[in-house]
Amino acid sequence: MDPHHPRIPQEHTVTESYKIAVVGAGGKMGMRVSDNLVTTAHEVRYVENSPAGQQRTIDAGRELTDATVAVADADIVVLAVPDLALGPVTADLVPQLKAGAIVLTLDPAAAYAGLLTTRDDVIQAVAHPCHPSIFLQRETPEQWADTFGGIAAPQDAIAAIESGDEAKKAIVEATVRAIYAPVIDVHWVTIKQLAQLEPTLVETVACMIGSLLNEALSEAVDTMGVPEAAARSILYGHTQVALANGLRGDNPFSDACLIAMDYGRESIIKEDWKKVFRDDELDKNLARMLHLDEIKR
Repeated sequence: MDPHHPRIPQEHTVTESYKIAVVGAGGKMGMRVSDNLVTTAHEVRYVENSPAGQQRTIDAGRELTDATVAVADADIVVLAVPDLALGPVTADLVPQLKAGAIVLTLDPAAAYAGLLTTRDDVIQAVAHPCHPSIFLQRETPEQWADTFGGIAAPQDAIAAIESGDEAKKAIVEATVRAIYAPVIDVHWVTIKQLAQLEPTLVETVACMIGSLLNEALSEAVDTMGVPEAAARSILYGHTQVALANGLRGDNPFSDACLIAMDYGRESIIKEDWKKVFRDDELDKNLARMLHLDEIKR
């Protein structure tokens, strides 16, 4: 498959079922992953502490299970809880897991920062959705509407596991394909590499640029007085061109555009911006995201 032109995945068949516990099943990500897991052959138990989350889980037709019961014999425990809760949650649950169980977090920050309680006989894994590519060859209105993924539009996923056991890796991949379905490819990296991708590449850089585009749009409309429909139309279309040309090289930028791009880089971008990819800057970024200074007090 051409990675620059993601296509709809072929059906991925899982021949073995596992015991899966979803902790935080009534939260935003918990509901997303649970909606997908309920359609599989896996034995899934749903854990939720907050009253609102419990009600959402019940309203979705799923039965709640006490955490101690749910994780006791689970092959894999999916922690769909906020980063700041992962420390106390793993401190409580990891001692209760059976030997050989897998703890799967959905974001690398806390794992990379060493905030999780671990055991030598419990395997740590992380997985994060890539979200549907802007270059995905969508085929239905439902796929066009699903910009986040996990509903109709196919996406890739990134995963890391601290084990060389291929059987455990297979359990993680089967779970990842289920919770983020439909999935095209699962890309394997280290936990550190995953942290370099999320947050640095996609949040610190890409999401920041997306927010900056919205600020620029507001400046054109609110300050300069450009009609909003006109500003949105030209920005949305040129954003696609900018990404297609910049990321894939579909067409060359014009000479005049290159000059304007240089002016934009000189005016907006700091010369040392690539420092965000350094290990010490990643640590600094994660410390801010995880409020580590507050935790240490």
